[in-house]
Amino acid sequence: MAGGGAGLCCYPYRHRHPHFFVYSHPSPLESSVILCPLLRIRRTHMITNQYAISSSSTSLTCAPLVPSSSSSSRRRRLPMAAEISMTSHVARAERLWQQFFSDPSQWWDRRFDKKNSRFPNFKHKAAKKAPRIDNRFYPPRAHAKLASMVKCQEQGQSCFVKPQISGHASRVVRKEQLWQEFFSDPSQWWDNRLTKRSPKHPDFKHKRTHEGLWIEGWPNPPWVRAKMATMALGQLQSDAGTRSRVSDSCCNDDHVSKLCQAGRLKDALHMVELMVQQNSQASFQAYVALLKGCARMRALAEGKRVHALIVQSGLNSDIFLGNILVDMYAKCGNVLDARKVFNKMPEHNVFSWTAIISAYADHGQGQEAIHLFQQMQETGISPDKVAFVVVLKACTRIAALEQGKQLHLKINKSGFQSDVIIMNTLIDMYAKCGCIEDARQVFNKMSERDVVSWSAMMAGYAQNGFCKEALALYEQMKQEGVQPNTVTYVILIKASASSTALEQGKQLHSDIIRSGFESDVIVGNALVDMYAKCDCIERAHAVFNKMSERDVVSWNSMIAGYVKCGCIEDARGLFNSMNERDVVSWCAMIAGYAQNGLGKDALALYELMKLEGMQPDNATYSILLKACGSIAALEQGKQIHSDIIRSGCEPDVILWNTLVDMYARCGCVEHARQVFNSMRERNVVSWNTMIAGYAQQGLGKEAVTLLEQMQREGTKPDEVTYVSVLSACSHSGLVDAGCRVFDSMYKIHGVTPTVDHYACMVDLLCRAGCLADAEVFINKMPIQPDAVIWRTLLGAARNHGHVEIGRRAFDRVVKLEPENAAAYVLLSNIYGAAGRMRYQRQERK
Repeated sequence: MAGGGAGLCCYPYRHRHPHFFVYSHPSPLESSVILCPLLRIRRTHMITNQYAISSSSTSLTCAPLVPSSSSSSRRRRLPMAAEISMTSHVARAERLWQQFFSDPSQWWDRRFDKKNSRFPNFKHKAAKKAPRIDNRFYPPRAHAKLASMVKCQEQGQSCFVKPQISGHASRVVRKEQLWQEFFSDPSQWWDNRLTKRSPKHPDFKHKRTHEGLWIEGWPNPPWVRAKMATMALGQLQSDAGTRSRVSDSCCNDDHVSKLCQAGRLKDALHMVELMVQQNSQASFQAYVALLKGCARMRALAEGKRVHALIVQSGLNSDIFLGNILVDMYAKCGNVLDARKVFNKMPEHNVFSWTAIISAYADHGQGQEAIHLFQQMQETGISPDKVAFVVVLKACTRIAALEQGKQLHLKINKSGFQSDVIIMNTLIDMYAKCGCIEDARQVFNKMSERDVVSWSAMMAGYAQNGFCKEALALYEQMKQEGVQPNTVTYVILIKASASSTALEQGKQLHSDIIRSGFESDVIVGNALVDMYAKCDCIERAHAVFNKMSERDVVSWNSMIAGYVKCGCIEDARGLFNSMNERDVVSWCAMIAGYAQNGLGKDALALYELMKLEGMQPDNATYSILLKACGSIAALEQGKQIHSDIIRSGCEPDVILWNTLVDMYARCGCVEHARQVFNSMRERNVVSWNTMIAGYAQQGLGKEAVTLLEQMQREGTKPDEVTYVSVLSACSHSGLVDAGCRVFDSMYKIHGVTPTVDHYACMVDLLCRAGCLADAEVFINKMPIQPDAVIWRTLLGAARNHGHVEIGRRAFDRVVKLEPENAAAYVLLSNIYGAAGRMRYQRQERK
């Protein structure tokens, strides 16, 4: 450093004055906090630069430290060094502390009431000078002096600075004095707890000085809460003035309702609890408002407290309150307590039954909801249209088509066949159960249709793969003059994306612009997704840029579009520019790397995901395991398996299947079988994955044994299962076992062999050297052999030196694929191996 003195580092310090820095000097004498004005240094360098300062007898030279290579692009250097005089500042800081210890009564003590560390600990009453206490910067003598004064105060002596600073009591002391005054004479205070309109207003207010106290305020002495708990609330309010007596008109049902509507549920509940504790009965409307507020805010704990107050007041037998209680528990996710309330009700009406049926339907227990609907009818209560809608939705969720058809008949008998809402629900039920024709019949018979009817029918077509019919229905909708809404456009855009109907999608985009829905974020997200799926990434990017408002779904759709088009760098750039990412964002980016063969990059991004504290879901884990399997990264796969166990998430059957596949692809069949055996639930994909793992390792006997176990446990094999088993037998040379499996496919299990199964059988026979049998097998195939089967026979003829069979296989291959050069090479090699050089030269020509 210049100057040759002891080194000193200076860092920008965020003082209220923009041109003050904090310097620390290593020498014991000058280890002080110095607030130095920055001379001839622009403000733009205050935060982004660090400075090296060297000392001499009279001055210090301040110059920027040379930044590292990694941060050189982000930091700017000072254009010149600044000469800063320091001696006067050191002396000034030392003098301030000496003045403080000589007469502390001239200083305000702000240690206990300052808002943050930027405010001084002590401040001079006249000159407003402010020395700070800081463990690193202020003089050691000051530290030792303050420590000794604190110790004297703990011993009860009067040498501490606090008694001498009597001119300004700290906020803590003042709060304590106010609470002592309050408890000594509550009659001098207004109790505003029941009437205040905002938490900013005090709970208690002095009648004369108007000073306020908050029970949850800061800084309150710790004994206040215990003191409040020991006092009777009724006595406290009686002593604290009449402004908040429960008989006052301010505390009424309307006030409780307004508190609940404003989201101040705890304040409203506290008000009613005070009324009950004062032996003043809360009204029926107050309980209704509280229960509806608890249901709206999903506040189960507060709902249970309201329930207890209702029982205490003796209103639990009221059927209307019982219905609202059932609805509250259901919306808070507690179906068990909802059923308990329902069972304890002395009588039920149609609203009671509808509430409990809706509770079970909304929580995935559709069969119980249907059973309760039947039980309601047995008790002689006729369902209304709300009950029909609720039970139809229950049938939809569990795909109970037969019960839905029976409900359709009851709806017609009850005279609700003209109700638009019920008919719309019927259309949705039939469509989601796969009966699109029945849904269309209901739609055609409707005497009146609204936009929901058209949207439900279009959604049914799109969900069942009839995208063209959905787009045709849209044209009919326009002809009848019905204006689409956001839901309609989103359904149609998704239908266009599913069928890759780009032209129809462009036409929809034009209609959306004319209708004024282009600014809708949901519609914009659907358009981005549609263009991306139609491989029109430029239009997707244009829509994304024009969106006035974007949410995380918008960014995720654009990233997925780039990934689909293989633009991984663009996708990563967009991913890095996101201000907020959810698990879908990470999953989309990781999937992009995995799908494009960049397994290592996918795993590296997973590590970054963990560092940022984002918890992966099952889909993310599945993608990561596929990436590990693609690059045979066994150790990383094991680590991800451990992360899944530690995360506590419940893996679904898809994730289990991916784990089995990962271990099998990495050659660790034993681990794959352990995971397979530990699965609580298996589907046909689980069995196929394990069998394919055995096939990849050439373990034909284990594959056949697992197929037999699969059949014994009642899982029906599919076409993929037999392809894997036949392939395993082919690689293991198990001709008899393979033929037995092939024969049992159709004769026993009813699975019709496809060309893939025949190709596996040809490969099995050719590997075993049975070329004549293979040729006979091909000629007897009930379907036309493709070029792959004949090429398999041609390759086997080359390996085993069968010239005639090779020649016949070559003729078939050339007939199917005239431009296949590999067939000519194989036949030439057959002739060469057999010593027929003349034929070999002819084929090469």
